[in-house]
Amino acid sequence: MEDIFGKLIGLQSLATAFGIVQVILSRRNNIHNYLFGIVSIVIGMWVLYEARLYADILLHLYYLGMSVYGWLYWKYGRESTPVPITYSSREEWLIAFGIVAGCFLLMLYWLSNHTNSDVPLWDAAVSAFAWAGMWLMAHRKMENWIFLNISNSIAIPLLFYKGLQVYALLSVFLFIMGVSGYLKWKKIIENEHELAKA
Repeated sequence: MEDIFGKLIGLQSLATAFGIVQVILSRRNNIHNYLFGIVSIVIGMWVLYEARLYADILLHLYYLGMSVYGWLYWKYGRESTPVPITYSSREEWLIAFGIVAGCFLLMLYWLSNHTNSDVPLWDAAVSAFAWAGMWLMAHRKMENWIFLNISNSIAIPLLFYKGLQVYALLSVFLFIMGVSGYLKWKKIIENEHELAKA
């Protein structure tokens, strides 16, 4: 049992290191954030399986798909040119809230009725906001930081409760970086507007 616990701590630490690099690169608007994110995701799936956080495993699979999609979208966009950072339209806000609601209800039902999860409500909530946040991130929308930080604020106490202290501390770091990332991206948009006026 101690060997398994030690391995989980080691895997959490390794995944956390890659995750930290990923979020720093995201904040800098660097496309390579996705490559570090993919490594972090794959390692994290095993840790989450051992902790019985099944919705988070599905979330990580979604992260994996969205990371590949986001990397391609950031690189090529719709017209083979880099996609700029923008604020979400009303339609994109509705899509994001639809993702939250749909994911939450599906995850809550599945976790409550088909798994041995002891935290179905909180696990579903973390996943729901993160799914929407990743969708917004892939489309380079400012609001991704808001949705991801709602997810982080729920995840922090949940991960401490589940004994995943390294991941809980990573979520604290991600929350701080989410605030910083929002401010950084806002500055990028303002600078681009100033250049357009010049």
